[in-house]
Amino acid sequence: YNTTLSEPLPGCLHPSLSPPWCLTVYNAPKIQTPHQSLRIRVVLGLGGLGLFWGRGVVIIGIMAFPLLDMCYSRICGGCGDAMREDEPGAICWGCREKVQVVQVPFCEQCGDPVAGNISGEYVCAWCLKTRPAFDWARSAVRYAGRARGILRRFKYKGGVWLMEDLSQWLLAAWRMGPAGAGRGDVIVPVPLYPKRERERGFNQAGLLAEELSRGMGLPVLTRGMRRVRATATQTRLTAAQRVHNVRGVFAVSAPDRVRGARVVLVDDVMTTGATVNECARVLKAAGAAAVMVVTVARG
Repeated sequence: YNTTLSEPLPGCLHPSLSPPWCLTVYNAPKIQTPHQSLRIRVVLGLGGLGLFWGRGVVIIGIMAFPLLDMCYSRICGGCGDAMREDEPGAICWGCREKVQVVQVPFCEQCGDPVAGNISGEYVCAWCLKTRPAFDWARSAVRYAGRARGILRRFKYKGGVWLMEDLSQWLLAAWRMGPAGAGRGDVIVPVPLYPKRERERGFNQAGLLAEELSRGMGLPVLTRGMRRVRATATQTRLTAAQRVHNVRGVFAVSAPDRVRGARVVLVDDVMTTGATVNECARVLKAAGAAAVMVVTVARG
């Protein structure tokens, strides 16, 4: 199900309320009023459904689901087109076909795909040069095209209804781990700085970690790590600048829970690996036995 909110409903995406407060949204026609054009949205939350326009919310019964399915079609989180009844989740088959899935061959340590045919184990030049702190990393899809749009909607437009689909991609990334890697003991999301989390309304890595924990059957330390200071966004920085930008930024909040544990570190996108590598370094310093990184996408 989808949302096209230009801004989150106040309190709607607060970590303590989401999920399930903003799990499902249906598209609805605009209603003209003497004062402004309004668009009604319908939100699943707190065991019921809420109609809201502007800043008002009305809760209606959960039995309204079948009626809403008949009246309003689900909208794909990728292309925005109406979805067919036989299409599961929040992403249509057409968009799924356009997503670039990460496939072998890829670097055995960081999981970065490489073009061409490679026989035997392959470790990329970046990993050989930098010796990452994490044991291995895997991503499900490339951060390009349709996947990029889906992740940006999830991250920047409050598209939390996409979590179930994205968590399935995360689970697929985990299953691509090295043979004999064993299972993890605990899941830890990459943290946001508190101010940025308040502005966004949620930590996307935290929500993904919660969903992944259900699929893997592992506990999740939602606040297992914290950012001790704010940093500039990594988006427009070079690889070297990214390493410097996140150096000394992270701390382990629950060292007793990670000491001796095999940690599954979760984030939405891995680009140069600077952020997850710094998190892994700090986790290893706190006594983690291993750090395995899984992200939805690889930039």
